[in-house]
Amino acid sequence: MARAEATVDELVGMIERGELRLPEMQRQYVWAATRVRDLLDSLYRGYPSGAILVWETSDSTPLRAFAVEQQANAFSTTRLLLDGQQRLTSLSAVLRGTPVHVRGRTRPIEILFNLDHPDELTFAMEADADEEKESDEVDATEGDLQRRINQMAFVVGTRKLEQLPQWVKVSDVFQSESDMPFMRHAGVTGFEDPRLEKYQKRLARLRAIKKYVYRMDVLERGLSYEEVTEIFVRVNSLGARLRGSDLALAQITSRWRGALEVFEGQQRKCQQQGYYLDLSVHLKNLVAFATDQSRFHTVGRLSLERLQDAWQRSAAGLEFAINFLKSNVGIDSPALLASPFAVITVAAFGARRDYHLTSAESASLRQWILLANAKGRYSRGSSETLLDQDLATIRQGGDPSALIDRLRTQVGRLDIAPEELEGKRQVSALFKTMFLAFRAGGARDWHSQLAISLDHAGTSHQLQFHHIFPRAVLKEAQVGDADDIANLAFIAGKTNRKISDKPPAAYLPALIETNGAPAFDAQCIPTEPEWREVARYRDFIAERRRRIAARLNEFLGVES
Repeated sequence: MARAEATVDELVGMIERGELRLPEMQRQYVWAATRVRDLLDSLYRGYPSGAILVWETSDSTPLRAFAVEQQANAFSTTRLLLDGQQRLTSLSAVLRGTPVHVRGRTRPIEILFNLDHPDELTFAMEADADEEKESDEVDATEGDLQRRINQMAFVVGTRKLEQLPQWVKVSDVFQSESDMPFMRHAGVTGFEDPRLEKYQKRLARLRAIKKYVYRMDVLERGLSYEEVTEIFVRVNSLGARLRGSDLALAQITSRWRGALEVFEGQQRKCQQQGYYLDLSVHLKNLVAFATDQSRFHTVGRLSLERLQDAWQRSAAGLEFAINFLKSNVGIDSPALLASPFAVITVAAFGARRDYHLTSAESASLRQWILLANAKGRYSRGSSETLLDQDLATIRQGGDPSALIDRLRTQVGRLDIAPEELEGKRQVSALFKTMFLAFRAGGARDWHSQLAISLDHAGTSHQLQFHHIFPRAVLKEAQVGDADDIANLAFIAGKTNRKISDKPPAAYLPALIETNGAPAFDAQCIPTEPEWREVARYRDFIAERRRRIAARLNEFLGVES
């Protein structure tokens, strides 16, 4: 193995010119925005940032596209990036000013640099939900957050921070050789300003990131793809930086060239049906069909023939599962699933029955899905262990009632008690089940009368959850638990904006008069006048929990 050195600028240029490519064994770009922020902070301070591992080869090797654009490589020799993709993709996007989407954000990443950052290091490297939110402003009332942000050299950008004089876009700095635009933005108007020299030195230090030198380990050309894959797996296993599915993908592609294109084709097909599933779910489904269990550690021992046969069967099983979930259960989006592992169980059951189900089996399977989803079957304890238990039940000929028995053993009781709703937020499995139950009960938007749905187009009609007692109202009354799911209802965006922060006593009477009480009963909202007063909020929450629990049990087909 040879060793070389390359600056950040040289590595970014290699990516742009197509001289550095990704083999298909690599995972996708998955970094969160805060990881990009922290990388820039480390390079700015000259901290160690690991090495880069590449393989120089002239072999024809299946490739994966970078998350940033590349030119075609005009040379016969290609350098394939085995370790360093996340870092170099991030740096390429920032230095070139190329938009790149990161996990958990709808807007492309934008990192801001604080010209007024403290000279000493401030340990504030953890992501903050308010810093990451898609918002036009940082809440000025949250003084502690604002002070903490001002102590940082780099932050994930918000539109409000972009307007402040001491914050500049990192990409703009790299795209410009002049300091003047940033000085004007900061309010520095003359040479006598004491900030001029300090800001110029900091901008120069920021641009010096381009000269940061990475050690580059280069694998020799004579290595086979299989041996390089083994090196890739070992290198990434040591740091535990890749998920098991990422390492499994590397092992599969070493035997099955072009497998990534096949897998991503199936992923796109599911997405067209409204069921986008992470590639790891498709791979786990493949492993389940190949080995009757879900753990990836067996992948390295599977032959090409066995992998390809299992893939064909798993794809057919997945097709059945998605159709059953959408048509028979009403779960028409994976966003309504507490865990995508349920898809694998349904696929395995359908395949075991050769897709011939009796009416009783279909009804029982539907109930298991709803109960497992409401109780978070695969969200408690070891999800793979629980999935393996269900796969074993199916393999041994068990019907859906046996799956329900396993669930009962895990959770104790199948019905929903009102106290189970206490403290739950919108990420809860029960919140997803609330939506399903309310939709089945005919819930509609209070103005447009459109049935609640995840698929409505247009900002006026897109589904939102509405705080029945708005946050501002509860905050003024010094009452907490505003985000409790018992305070949430499903309405359209326009309706939500129209209600805004009005208290229930102000907006509910007219809506009840227009829609009638049944429109609110469909979402278990008490309409009696005494429940509208802020002073009765705790009582309101308790009463609505009781009604929601009763509705959920009716929907799930269980007795409380």
